[in-house]
Amino acid sequence: MSAYLTVSIEPLPPVVVGDAVTLKCNFKTDGKMREIVWYRVTDGGTIKQKIFTFDAMFSTNFSHMENYRKREDLVYQSTVRLPEVRISDNGPYECHVGIYDRATREKVVLASGNIFLNVMAPPTSISVIAADTPAPFSRYQAQNFTLVCVVSGGKPAPLVYFKRDGEPIEATPLPEPPAAAGSWAPRNLLHRDLDDTKVPKSLAAAEGDAGGGRPPNTAEPPRGLAAERGPATEAIPETVVSREFPRWVHVAEPIYYFRHTHAPVSDGTVEARATLTWTLNPQIDNEALFSCEVKHPALSMPMQSEVTLVAPKGPKITMTPTRARVGDTVRILVQGFQNEVFPEPLFTWTRVGSRLLDGSAEHAGKELVLERVPAELNGSMYRCTAQNPLGSTDTHTRLIVFENPNIPRGTEDSNGSVTGHRSFRLVLALTLTVILELT
Repeated sequence: MSAYLTVSIEPLPPVVVGDAVTLKCNFKTDGKMREIVWYRVTDGGTIKQKIFTFDAMFSTNFSHMENYRKREDLVYQSTVRLPEVRISDNGPYECHVGIYDRATREKVVLASGNIFLNVMAPPTSISVIAADTPAPFSRYQAQNFTLVCVVSGGKPAPLVYFKRDGEPIEATPLPEPPAAAGSWAPRNLLHRDLDDTKVPKSLAAAEGDAGGGRPPNTAEPPRGLAAERGPATEAIPETVVSREFPRWVHVAEPIYYFRHTHAPVSDGTVEARATLTWTLNPQIDNEALFSCEVKHPALSMPMQSEVTLVAPKGPKITMTPTRARVGDTVRILVQGFQNEVFPEPLFTWTRVGSRLLDGSAEHAGKELVLERVPAELNGSMYRCTAQNPLGSTDTHTRLIVFENPNIPRGTEDSNGSVTGHRSFRLVLALTLTVILELT
């Protein structure tokens, strides 16, 4: 009578990186054991890596063997323990069992079982950044603003969502980013959206009376995003939010658009990116707290990162050297602000009433460098404009240039280069030439 053999591997739930895992292979037979081999399967099943082998022919332990002439069902279990699983351990495993046939020892009966080990990894990092920054503040143009939440190191891809001031945001799913649609480019507001402080009250009242019926709209992009539209397709609400800003086009509540993508990484994890886009309103969005939160089966509680949208205020400017002299290289640097600013501001330097030392009208960056300053710059004033989409602020600093004892007065040119010694040598050479001719 032929021997029989059945093999099965106990199923396992998903495990987390770092856990200890035991793979259990159960098999039932009435034959005599020949071998047990565990394989790890890679490359889609094309490669099998042997991770454990038991060969009864070379084993000194015969306690589990029975007389093969006597038919008796024996239950065996083979285990493989992985003390600390890694992402690389994720994948299928196979248990192969061989027994001797009851009729003849020349024949081996084979059977196998398989299991897929699903290894999860919690996200290792989360951050919130602003897309397309640094960007200027626009007083007369509605701007779309996008927050990007980047979550790295997780497997599988996490669930990502946004909150505002602690409350979940209900957003419309957006398959493509708003910038992909040409009709969604920021548009210039109409003349009636000029700063209310510059509009005479009589004109404002007349406009309010003229704001009659709304002409029928044509097809337009999703409501809530700034878009290019002709003046004949809409009537702008006459709502003054603040006298410091123009009258923006508002809806009752901000309309948010959400997009979620994820991409595999070479280490087996997934990088997830979630974007939240809406039409920015500096009046209500300044100092608003936005948080990106992540739920993942390998996390016991949500993971989050927070940012507060804040316009720049009170840049702190330093100048080196503190006592600038003629011919020195002066560096004027923005070291910070009175508040935490987000997103990163855009810095622009200008000279009040004139051009910069190099002849340019303005300079972009945190630092302004004036090389070999001449005496003519004494008392010159410089303006630093720091701005982000939430607002703009100007700070002025005055440059005081002291005499340099190593440079005689009036010997530097307009670029700050010292010319006195060169002129002295030229006069001396001409004098010697005249003396030689006379002699």
